[in-house]
Amino acid sequence: MKLNPTTTAFLFPGQGSQTVGMGKDLAGHFPQAKQFFDEADALFGFSLSNLMWNGPEADLNDTVNTQPALFVHSMAAYETFDRLFPDFEPAALAGHSLGELSALCAAGAFSYTDGLRLVRMRGELMKRAGELNPGGMAAILGLDIPTLDKVCAEASAENEIVQVANDNCPGQVVISGAKPAVERAMAAAKAAGAKRAMLLAVSIAAHSPLMASIQEEWNSAVDAVKMNDLKVPVIGNVHALGMKTAAEARADLKAQMQSHVRWTDSVSLMSEMGINTFVEAGSGTVLGGLVKRIAKDAANYPLGSPQDFAALE
Repeated sequence: MKLNPTTTAFLFPGQGSQTVGMGKDLAGHFPQAKQFFDEADALFGFSLSNLMWNGPEADLNDTVNTQPALFVHSMAAYETFDRLFPDFEPAALAGHSLGELSALCAAGAFSYTDGLRLVRMRGELMKRAGELNPGGMAAILGLDIPTLDKVCAEASAENEIVQVANDNCPGQVVISGAKPAVERAMAAAKAAGAKRAMLLAVSIAAHSPLMASIQEEWNSAVDAVKMNDLKVPVIGNVHALGMKTAAEARADLKAQMQSHVRWTDSVSLMSEMGINTFVEAGSGTVLGGLVKRIAKDAANYPLGSPQDFAALE
């Protein structure tokens, strides 16, 4: 085993990491992993696994399907690892946006079944918010957070707010909000020295005040779930601090809907904790790529396929 539990954190990806075929080899190789896909199919009343494995891509990219798909793959990968190495307890867990729900489930905050219901509800609510208040998101390259905060504040108007949504890594930030404000902020960011400002192909302004229309319903959904204290610390998106209690987890999940994801600070905190190895449980290697920009000397391992498991031996 290449991993040392005292210096290893597991990471869980968010939207953007999905791909047709995700989890298929994992479920085919490990019966214990297939159980997670089967349980999701039974709960939702349709074959999410077939959509994940065979597409069509357009349906997989619909947020009501994307969010559960990423959650299922992440949990299948993490729990398979946990059953293969039951004595391995990582130093910390963290998830990017939707991935925070995967991290909290892995830490024992709530059951897998409750997690499935919660991520499906999150996708449905966010989609509805996007239909009620269409917005936009844009990637800004080459500007620091204080400069971008100032740009967004100046680009915002009373009913057109834009703010930092994802602080992914130094020099790579996503802003989110009302589309006119996003466009003003993009122009101002370029004027302030940004290398690039690219509008993303979404109509949902995640992690912005445009999610306010569904906040109350989301709060009720989070409150309805039986929440436990965490077996492993989870670094929360909102404050980039370790969470250990059910109350902290519940509060972060609620606040995260309109708050920006402090990923750079989260990875930096884990590095300060002595963590030098990051394992990305689920689909893709997006988070590993961000870690390389934040903690340059850290080791990164994907964990989404049977080959990935073999590589850790």
